[in-house]
Amino acid sequence: MSLPGVLATLPLPIIGAPLFIISNPKLVIEQCKAGVVGSMPALNARPAEQLDDWLAEITETLAAYNKANPDKPAAPFAINQIVHKSNDRLDHDMAVCAKYKVPIIITSLGARTDVNDAVHAWGGVVMHDIINNFFAKKAIEKGADGLIAVAAGAGGHAGVKSPFALIQEIREWFDGPVALSGSIASGGAVLAAQAMGADFAYIGSAFVATEEARAVEGYKQMIVDSSSDDIVYSNLFTGVHGNYLKGSIKAAGLDPDNLPESDPSKMNFGGTGAKAWKDVWGCGQGIGAIKSVQPAADLIGRLRREYQSARQRVALA
Repeated sequence: MSLPGVLATLPLPIIGAPLFIISNPKLVIEQCKAGVVGSMPALNARPAEQLDDWLAEITETLAAYNKANPDKPAAPFAINQIVHKSNDRLDHDMAVCAKYKVPIIITSLGARTDVNDAVHAWGGVVMHDIINNFFAKKAIEKGADGLIAVAAGAGGHAGVKSPFALIQEIREWFDGPVALSGSIASGGAVLAAQAMGADFAYIGSAFVATEEARAVEGYKQMIVDSSSDDIVYSNLFTGVHGNYLKGSIKAAGLDPDNLPESDPSKMNFGGTGAKAWKDVWGCGQGIGAIKSVQPAADLIGRLRREYQSARQRVALA
């Protein structure tokens, strides 16, 4: 199995997940400088014209960093594109990504051959996120280079498949790049993802509780104060099942232990006016490992040390 060049030399086998609303150039840059793929959704740039400014900031800052640190270059960065027909910005945002030759595009909510072809035309790599083997096959058939397997326990919109089952089924037919998402917040879990057959760990929730993340302080602190017992899986907030922090659901005036099923005709959250992501906060089950709000570089430093320690334990076993 070989990896595309842009993914073949990562200092750490970690891709930072694009966090809706939360990811920004500052976080992406710090992730990349610390040796992991930093990413953000194109839609976080508002208005749309801001995306050009943000990509200029990221590419110029990382180029300057690489020039000053030729022996320790930054990891590449990624932009997440929602390719569903409801995204009326896709053409604009893809044109901006083409201008800057974004190294990695992460596609979500549908796989599209035309989008994959466009990325390949400028030399980029496409990773598509999926929740089961059926969608994985569709993504590769339509030209994606790699897969992001979103297993049970991931933050935000998450699947229900055990990571053991999901990776096993994908590896029966696909030998390209695979990242695993779902409750990964320690270096040992990164190594475990590789042991199962993934190439990379895909980490999101842990990066919410970093100083660079564009999340309110209450959100960051709730992650620090919470554990897997505080994660609720529900489709009430967007119509699609996802994992959310119990405390934010309570703060929105709802009972997290008695949430109704989603009703698209009554998406008003019990009249509370609460909004998904803004008021009801997405989060994965791995947050018991998060003990403080800290700079992204410090979080990555911990993951690096734990990963190296886990590898040493395995080698000695």
